[in-house]
Amino acid sequence: MLQGYDVPASHLEPMQLVKYEVSQQYHYHTDWFTPATAARHATAAQGGNRASSIFGYVWVANDTTGGGTNFPHLDAPGPGRWCDEGLVDCDEAWERGTTFRPVEGNAIYWANLRDDGSGDDRTLHAGLPVTGGGGKVGLNIWTRQGPVGEDIRGNNKW
Repeated sequence: MLQGYDVPASHLEPMQLVKYEVSQQYHYHTDWFTPATAARHATAAQGGNRASSIFGYVWVANDTTGGGTNFPHLDAPGPGRWCDEGLVDCDEAWERGTTFRPVEGNAIYWANLRDDGSGDDRTLHAGLPVTGGGGKVGLNIWTRQGPVGEDIRGNNKW
């Protein structure tokens, strides 16, 4: 529903839960497949490339520090609601782009592809290291350009 009623469930990869404890992180990457890897991971039978991504913070321990999701090629928002409500780490160095704080119940949505179907380099992102506390659990939801193939979906028929 977040992406609109015109995105059928058959275009969704199985959801993925990820847990991060102190010192754990996920290095910089894009969710779309590069031309070099698309032949293996983004064929028409597999649903094509990843059109969009959602990363939701399912659980975050109250004492967790660090662990934000950083987009180094996105300009950080200026002072205002995003900072005031603690959604974006406005204390982060401006040259590091935009870092979304891990706030339980919040989610980040982004389109991975440009209008011509090529990957958007601005979507480069990382799960920054959890520096203290009990950690976080996140949920990845990826939408493909077309119906997801059996090799990805497996026995899950939604």
